[in-house]
Amino acid sequence: MQQRHFFILVSIVMISGLSQGLLLPLISVIFEQSGIRSSLSGIHATAMYIGVLIVSPFLERPLRRYGFKRLIMLGGAIVIASLAMFPISSSLSFWFVLRLLIGIGDHILHFGSQTWITYASPIHRRGRNISLYGLSFGVGFMIGPLLVPLVHIHESLPFIVSSLLSLCGWMLLFFLPHTYPQATEAEKIGVMRFFRAWKQAWPALLLPFGYGFLEASLHSMFPVYALRNGLHVETVAMMLPAFALGGIAFQLPLGTLSDRFSRKMIIVVSLTIGAICFMIAQSFSSPILLTMCFFIAGMFVGSLFSLGMAYMTDLLPKSLLPVGNILCGMLYSIGSICGPTIGGIVLQQQERLFFFSVSSLLFLLLLAQRPFTKFSKYFLKKQEKNIDAF
Repeated sequence: MQQRHFFILVSIVMISGLSQGLLLPLISVIFEQSGIRSSLSGIHATAMYIGVLIVSPFLERPLRRYGFKRLIMLGGAIVIASLAMFPISSSLSFWFVLRLLIGIGDHILHFGSQTWITYASPIHRRGRNISLYGLSFGVGFMIGPLLVPLVHIHESLPFIVSSLLSLCGWMLLFFLPHTYPQATEAEKIGVMRFFRAWKQAWPALLLPFGYGFLEASLHSMFPVYALRNGLHVETVAMMLPAFALGGIAFQLPLGTLSDRFSRKMIIVVSLTIGAICFMIAQSFSSPILLTMCFFIAGMFVGSLFSLGMAYMTDLLPKSLLPVGNILCGMLYSIGSICGPTIGGIVLQQQERLFFFSVSSLLFLLLLAQRPFTKFSKYFLKKQEKNIDAF
């Protein structure tokens, strides 16, 4: 893959991250100011990730038939059209459908781009390239909440700005070549490929789940938590990007370190520090201290998705990479559904335990890595043999 093509892919992913980073807090703020219950707000936020689950099982065949470029362009077009339609109506059901469509479009876009990158990246630069992919998404996700205060000018303005930015990025896709994934007989085994991919790479695949839970819970439910504790919308808009900024600061260093040392060791250290940060945040009410906790946590767990993808790519043969990327997207969406739902229930029942629920999840993910210790070398050796066979 040429550097120019790689740059276009990460650029469109950055703009996709911006739209997601904007929508989650923006709609939560609009709902909170309209008096809608936090539990309903959390359930509504799951629409985007339900869309991911709906479309995931149907992506591999279109990818083989139409190639990476056409699939990414289709996803981008769905997102742009959906964003532009938000000002038409403020109906909860209408917005739910639009968020569902954005989830479908975003996942089509991400599946095409991340599979393309994992296919084209050499082993010695895999962690770096996937980290740059995650970094670009993180930059967009960090910028997104900064557009939330535009809602004070006009409720429709953030949606219009986001759709126009997405259109600008989408136009860059015309400069990409038409490329298709490798087709082998092993790719035609059927549903058993999903079980094989899960069996070989389940600890890595759990990390996108954890990142989805964390990201969606923070961006959907933390604004509600903050507003109820006396913080202003502008303050929340400045605090949320701290998590993404921390992820941006350490995304590439962690990816590079994972190429040089044990990827699993970097994951364990990241989960440990992230869990401790959110546990400490439980006792803070100062915006400055909370922002510092977000930043430090983001430095380590803000890279969970890209680290999980790189780890998954290490453990699977190339014939299972499309399936592995589908599972990454599905588990990310399941985590993103669980995050706002559980976060909304926690806020409604026991508000002060919000950060505890986030920290508990990271500890569980940390425990899930331990049983894999004695099997990791075996699977890595098996992966190398599989690559040689293909």
